[in-house]
Amino acid sequence: MSEVDENPLTSLQDDVLAELGDDRIWDIAGLLGTDEAGARQMVGTTVTALSGEADTVATPHEAPLTGVATLGGFATGGLMAGVLAEEAESVAHAVARRTGLAPEAVSRVVEMVIPVELAVLTKRAGRH
Repeated sequence: MSEVDENPLTSLQDDVLAELGDDRIWDIAGLLGTDEAGARQMVGTTVTALSGEADTVATPHEAPLTGVATLGGFATGGLMAGVLAEEAESVAHAVARRTGLAPEAVSRVVEMVIPVELAVLTKRAGRH
């Protein structure tokens, strides 16, 4: 039996990308004027910023999704959505600075990724 040393952040990025699916990845690519690889990289950078794991993406506040999986569910989803909406702009600006892309386009991508990352984290919390 071999143990897998899996990076949780990479796994989270992979799960978010899988949840988005190819169609939404291509939608993101179109928004950004890039290819599939560029869109996947943008999603990865956004997941990193939202998760507070970035050394290279400095968010002005505590990352909004740090510790979300330990909340025990999303019965207060409306409240969480409101908090995330407030933080989405600062995360988008941080990601835009990191990537050099227009903040408006990045903001739309962040708004697409947040609910998907929340869904992935909710599924993970339900498994534990």
